[in-house]
Amino acid sequence: MSPYLLDVSALMALLWDTHVHNERVTVWQDGRQIAVCPITELGFLRISTQPSFGLSVADARNALKEWKESRRPQSLSCDMEPLYSDPPPAGSKTTDFYLASLAGKHGMELATLDEGIDHKAAFVIPA
Repeated sequence: MSPYLLDVSALMALLWDTHVHNERVTVWQDGRQIAVCPITELGFLRISTQPSFGLSVADARNALKEWKESRRPQSLSCDMEPLYSDPPPAGSKTTDFYLASLAGKHGMELATLDEGIDHKAAFVIPA
């Protein structure tokens, strides 16, 4: 079974117990090799500190740190220049296609909740 790079939506669902897809992602990830990268970690921190989630920067960083220490996901560096990723169909898909291309480069799939990522390395976490 190949490892999976979590996108921001999957990481949010996994770390937030109150997320509508928490159970879906939690059950799916059990026993699988998963990875995060700086982009997905930054996305988690940015969204978690928005008013709708309401964590302070320190609390969001602590939540991510504790999860990483307990789950020990692989840490994937963003070692591909954006211009060498697969070209996205629209500007709104640049990050999705970059992450999927990065995952593919490392023999992984991009684990996501977004059914709109039409990329060969994108894997939609089943409901």
